[in-house]
Amino acid sequence: MDIIKHCLLILLLWCLIDGSDVTQTLLLWMMEGQSATMNCNHTKGSTYRQMYWYRQLPEEGMKQIVFTTAYSDHQYESGFSADKYPATKKDELTGSLTVERLLFSDSGVYFCAVREHSDTGD
Repeated sequence: MDIIKHCLLILLLWCLIDGSDVTQTLLLWMMEGQSATMNCNHTKGSTYRQMYWYRQLPEEGMKQIVFTTAYSDHQYESGFSADKYPATKKDELTGSLTVERLLFSDSGVYFCAVREHSDTGD
């Protein structure tokens, strides 16, 4: 088998919203069947506790995978599940996303973004 054909390229971009304050794993090359874990951290402060993970496949638009906070259940978008895309968020400043049982069709650009928590109050 052609190893290049069966390798997966997962590109990761600097994150949105003042990207210099948000960093993540830049590039992963993995084989089909393996797992790929991407880490994200930021220095924006503890009020930026909301983290979003996105994926963009070739020739497609960007799609949100999951919304995470350290203090509540993760919210997965339609078509994505914790079984395939387990996410962790143990504190306000860090998080990770894993893609399990990689397929060639998982190749794409994955990135995280953070947002400040706001309490609208009643």
